[in-house]
Amino acid sequence: MAPTDRITALGAPMATRARALAPGLMVSVLVALAAQFVAEHYGAPAMLMALLFGIALNFLSEPGPTSEGIAFTARSVLRLGVAILGARISWELFLSLGWGMIGLLVAGTALTILFGMALARFLKQGPRFALLTAGAVAICGASAAMAIAAVLPKDDKSERNLLFTVLGVTLLSTIAMIVYPILTNALGFDDRTAGAFIGATVHDVAQVVGAGFSISEMAGETSTLVKLIRVSFLAPVVVLITLFWRSEGGSADTGGNRPPIVPPFVLGFLALAVLNSLGFIPVALADLLGKAASWALLAAIAAVGMKTDLRNVVQVGGGAIALIVAETLFLAALALAGITLLDLGR
Repeated sequence: MAPTDRITALGAPMATRARALAPGLMVSVLVALAAQFVAEHYGAPAMLMALLFGIALNFLSEPGPTSEGIAFTARSVLRLGVAILGARISWELFLSLGWGMIGLLVAGTALTILFGMALARFLKQGPRFALLTAGAVAICGASAAMAIAAVLPKDDKSERNLLFTVLGVTLLSTIAMIVYPILTNALGFDDRTAGAFIGATVHDVAQVVGAGFSISEMAGETSTLVKLIRVSFLAPVVVLITLFWRSEGGSADTGGNRPPIVPPFVLGFLALAVLNSLGFIPVALADLLGKAASWALLAAIAAVGMKTDLRNVVQVGGGAIALIVAETLFLAALALAGITLLDLGR
């Protein structure tokens, strides 16, 4: 076979695959565009809008021309979005905060996850659900939920639990965006301290930015910086979760399959973070990749919404709601105590 014939033979399956994925992928992107439009013009959280629009279009995930592309977006585009988030992380971010604040953020992440695991047992919620909600609360909201869900063993409740978690952390972030600036003012925090508290507690990046800059420019910059440090914890937490389930040797509902020690999208996240720390990624490119990550995650959450029937979400029960609310309050109390002890400035 001539070289050109080999290329043609290899290209045919790829073209067929692209045609199969295109309708669902385009629908997911269109929903993301609509969600972003509403977010920019009416002040609603883009992630929440993408999720709600996706739920309304649930019928598109049924067997048909769009189902394969929607599934691809919810899985592969999601992982791509998480991977390129690494371009926003650098070592300078850590050094600019000081070791006391970094220690508080590490402790807040670890203790919130441990608290969630312990409380879940009391509330009769499974360990996978506990890791999903606690990880989302402790790290970066919907983005963390999707990354953690990508490495957890799957069962018939996986998509329902992910949708509930994304919806829960987004709603709680929106409430926090309104309440926390009022709280920090009542406590007499200066702008830097208020920004640190908001960055250490609010779940989603967009709401952190909104809450921080509603106080002042200094509070906004501080809250965004603290939040990006929390985002950087995503990769090590996902690796630890993967190792935890791998040590279990695979359970009955996973078919005995072990996940890779380090998922490829986590390697991508770490690689971009290292390259950015070494100065190999120009600022303009880092900003571009950050925007690409936001769009990829927005399209992915729209696809997750389309893949999940809302009637299944309401079956999670009061225990699940109590768990994610308690995790949020625990993180806020822990951050408040830690920031007070650090005496960042009143």
